[in-house]
Amino acid sequence: MAQSVSSEASTPVGIADPVLKTDALVAGYLPGVNILNGCTVEAFPGELIGIIGPNGAGKSTLLKAIFGQVKIRGGSITLKGEDITGLKADKLVAKGVGMVPQNNNVFPSLSIEENLEMGLFQKPKMFEERFEFIATLFPELGKRRKQRAGSLSGGERQMVAMGRALMIDPSVLLLDEPSAGLSPVRQDETFIRVRQINKAGVSVIMVEQNARRCLQICDRAYVLDQGRDAYTGTGRELLNDPKVTELYLGTLAKDVDAARDKH
Repeated sequence: MAQSVSSEASTPVGIADPVLKTDALVAGYLPGVNILNGCTVEAFPGELIGIIGPNGAGKSTLLKAIFGQVKIRGGSITLKGEDITGLKADKLVAKGVGMVPQNNNVFPSLSIEENLEMGLFQKPKMFEERFEFIATLFPELGKRRKQRAGSLSGGERQMVAMGRALMIDPSVLLLDEPSAGLSPVRQDETFIRVRQINKAGVSVIMVEQNARRCLQICDRAYVLDQGRDAYTGTGRELLNDPKVTELYLGTLAKDVDAARDKH
């Protein structure tokens, strides 16, 4: 169970039920080896939730477990009160869960328009309506809809990946390291887009290595450590908490700098 930085941070005022919740989740890739060791995370309607923590803490594994890509060995996942533990990705998409992975998140040989069509393969008749919405959020995609995705920059590909995940009109969007590999300017643009998506009514759970920037924009956040939710609170509370700063934010800043040096 995470330590709450503030008792007021555990549940948003006036909202009773989370739109998505993982309860004491245990999961891993190899037999007998758990990456998540009892992780509990809640996202309430309209919230932007940040997930931060050191490398190997289980951040990306948490999103993959929610999205049916990692075997769950204990605990549960609920979506609007319905048990979705262990459901595969196609079933989750139909129920309103979108996912943007960190790597290989576009089809490079397809056009922007064709990539977005892939996000709506279950409801193709809604394409024009949803495309108009995506083009409002990301005008560049509307202007360049016939351009091949493989010719785009990293930041532009991230837009396509987010757009494709939003085509199905999800109630929850899972983002895995959306700023990874981008320049500082492109990172800022990405965080602005994430906020725009959230303000459009989509609850967002975002794993992010750029911990300080993540905490600056999120409503609430969880610090994962060794597969458990170690701390939780509002973004501001975690930013200003001396223990969180001492144990995590300094280390995470070094990780971000090292990642930038590779690009």
